[in-house]
Amino acid sequence: MPVTFQDIVSAAARLEGVASHTPVLTSRTFDAMTGCTAFFKAENYQRAGAFKFRGAYNAFVQLTDEQKKNGVLTFSSGNHGAACALAGRLLGVPVVVVMNHDAPQLKKDAVAGYGAEVVLYDREEQVREELGNKIAAERGLTLVPPYDHAHVVAGQGTAGKELFESVSGLDVFVCGVGGGGVLSGCSVAAKHYRPEVAIYGVEPEAGNDGQQSFRAGEIVKLDRSPDTIADGARTTSLGLITFPLIQKNVMNMLTVSDDELLVATRFFFERMKTVVEPTGALGAAAVMSGKMDVKGKRVGIVITGGNADMADLVGRW
Repeated sequence: MPVTFQDIVSAAARLEGVASHTPVLTSRTFDAMTGCTAFFKAENYQRAGAFKFRGAYNAFVQLTDEQKKNGVLTFSSGNHGAACALAGRLLGVPVVVVMNHDAPQLKKDAVAGYGAEVVLYDREEQVREELGNKIAAERGLTLVPPYDHAHVVAGQGTAGKELFESVSGLDVFVCGVGGGGVLSGCSVAAKHYRPEVAIYGVEPEAGNDGQQSFRAGEIVKLDRSPDTIADGARTTSLGLITFPLIQKNVMNMLTVSDDELLVATRFFFERMKTVVEPTGALGAAAVMSGKMDVKGKRVGIVITGGNADMADLVGRW
């Protein structure tokens, strides 16, 4: 496998004292609604507002001195870009982030605010990977992609390591999926601590490339970036690193609608008093809408991020 539990342990050592050890939240109301006992790994409280900081910093800190001097390029709808920008600021590494022009403004502002150069593109007309590779080659930048990178996946897996060390006896683990970085990394940690745990990945209905890939036994790529409120999951395919880990460890890949995501985000706001972006609510939405059997079970759910566009959410509610 491209990432092992020891890789996650090493990543955790690099992140010690740098990344936040995020809290595990509970809700009696959620438990009563769903029939399970839920434990939310609140990565919306992570630095830069999402789990992405874990993988970005773990990748950046392992760059050579020359790579750090020359700089890094990544492509992102927001959270990974902000995480890379913050990691770059902490380590003195120049960062260029290729972002879709219709990304939430607060995410574009966050990337720029951490000091990165933002290059906008039209996701209807351009392929971000192609544009990013072109710019990286022209400028001599090192590419640190948002999910298909062993150091990134190992860093994301530290969220799962923390959860399973904090909460014993989890029967089910649920995590949102874009490119599969956090699900694949956390699945390695989950299976190390609890081999019998049932692991589920959750995607937006409009972007179910992971579900299609899981069923087909090979990577299926969407023709275009999916149109979904879960802007952090507008990827077109899983990665060469993330897919085999998901194949090995995950029981099933599920989907939720944008309406179900809106219900889940509103629940977090109104009942748990915590800010969660729609992508961050993928796992919770699947449990709330009964996508899998959780009755009487202990369920770990990753809240992947909290960088919500408040005006957009309130307008949709």
